Amino acid sequence: MIKKTIKTGIDITRSSVAKTAGRSLDIAKTSVVKTAGQVKPVAKSPDEGLGQLFSDVQERQVYNDGKTFVDLIPRRRMKQIQQEYLLERKDPNFDLHEFVNRHFYEFNVGRPAYVTKTGITMREHITDLWRVLERRNRVDRGSLIAVPHKYIVPGGRFSEQFYWDSYFIMLGLAADKKWGTIEGMMKNYAYMIRKFGFIPTANRTYFLSRSQPPFFSHMVRLLMRHKGRRVLVEYLPYLVAEHKFWMKGKTNLEQTEHAAYRRVVKMKSGMLLNRYHDDKVTPRPESLREDVMTAREAEGRDPDRLFLHLRTAAESGWDFSSRWFHDPGDIRTIHAADIIPVDLNALMYHLEQTIAEGYRLLKNTPTSRRYALYAERRARAITEYCWDDEQKFFVDYNFHTKKATGVLSLAAAFPLYTKIATTKQAAAVADRLKRDFLQSGGLVSTLIDNGQQWDSPNGWAPLQWVAIQGLRNYGYHDLASEIKRRWLDVNTKVFRAEGKMIEKYDVMGESGLGGGGEYQLQDGFGWTNGVAAALMDEE
Repeated sequence: MIKKTIKTGIDITRSSVAKTAGRSLDIAKTSVVKTAGQVKPVAKSPDEGLGQLFSDVQERQVYNDGKTFVDLIPRRRMKQIQQEYLLERKDPNFDLHEFVNRHFYEFNVGRPAYVTKTGITMREHITDLWRVLERRNRVDRGSLIAVPHKYIVPGGRFSEQFYWDSYFIMLGLAADKKWGTIEGMMKNYAYMIRKFGFIPTANRTYFLSRSQPPFFSHMVRLLMRHKGRRVLVEYLPYLVAEHKFWMKGKTNLEQTEHAAYRRVVKMKSGMLLNRYHDDKVTPRPESLREDVMTAREAEGRDPDRLFLHLRTAAESGWDFSSRWFHDPGDIRTIHAADIIPVDLNALMYHLEQTIAEGYRLLKNTPTSRRYALYAERRARAITEYCWDDEQKFFVDYNFHTKKATGVLSLAAAFPLYTKIATTKQAAAVADRLKRDFLQSGGLVSTLIDNGQQWDSPNGWAPLQWVAIQGLRNYGYHDLASEIKRRWLDVNTKVFRAEGKMIEKYDVMGESGLGGGGEYQLQDGFGWTNGVAAALMDEE
């Protein structure tokens, strides 16, 4: 068991923010702060708690999808089950399937399957789905970590509150005026920051070594639309904790190879940028079999280092994509931890700007200026290292080789989304998006077709949103409207044919059904619903 929570470096219950805000905001009385210190430890991740049993179940593919087993709930303590397994498996008639069925069960088993109502529009279907995708989990159940408030899950195999998915889900909840649900999900993230010091990929024990693209500052600004600027002050300690997590280790950089430690990299110019990373170097528990097979086939590569790169790409949310490969068609050449991603750093810029604004509201000028300077330096570094003047496009940067990766992707839209790009850069990106990325069903994620789900021919709702809003920021309204129209058209086409919303779409093919990756196409689907609802309800 984990004996204590990770320190965030911020005393939220007696924070300087609460003291400075004064009576007008009265932060100390909010439920977010009241629960501070009341967190409990969580169980071990299934791969740690079940030992050999876990490896055998995943490698022998007892379940077609490795995520199924890590999400099951043990009927007894994991240590007891593990010990019993080591004894029983010696029996020549031992049946692994039967053993698993006897010692584990599925949460929410028996939940009636959702059937799309006949005669309703896609927009009405999205509204109806919120109740289907809503979960409440106040007690730890196996790998599922309890959180205090209700939340919306993506759907399909994903039955937890996923980090970056949640922002795009919230867009749709806001369109349907479900602000209470949004605020509950925000409080869940505040709870997780207090408990773990950061926002994990999702509320699962096997996700506690990594995060996801940091959209928390965007969530805060979304809630500000409804409740005003007091929201920024209320969540300021958590925004600072988020920043502290991503910048942890910046004082250790001089002693490391390539001046990189955890998620921070010191560039040759002395500027600090971020990369995705993971705190473990083992196969992902939910994809153990796939990771082990990749390592076995990757001749000459250190397995631990390879596992780190796979985990790192999972933190990026783009798992997997040619963005992270030396050979665009071969996952065995993955080197995600060597890369400075342009989208991550654009999001960090937004986080730093948001924190600066929060301290400005509190009239804490020195601290506000400090974070504003962080943001200003980061913007310059993004332009210096992630703008490819030859390609006229924003790209990722390999800090090992000190060169751009050369992979063109929709990550290039993030500097427009966060308003870092110059007018000329935005014009060049807009031109390239229209010329090479725009397809009949919207924008394709990359220009490389290699069977990975974050590559061609797939398009994803969050990337459409980022590109549309980024283009609007620079006045490219006609192009943004055309992307919006084509994306909603493919959403509608699939809904009419299949009666459902799906995780990703083939924006180039006739059916519109996305594919590729490690698992079957999922329906539900949280962020598709959220982006579609937000776009459809625009005036």
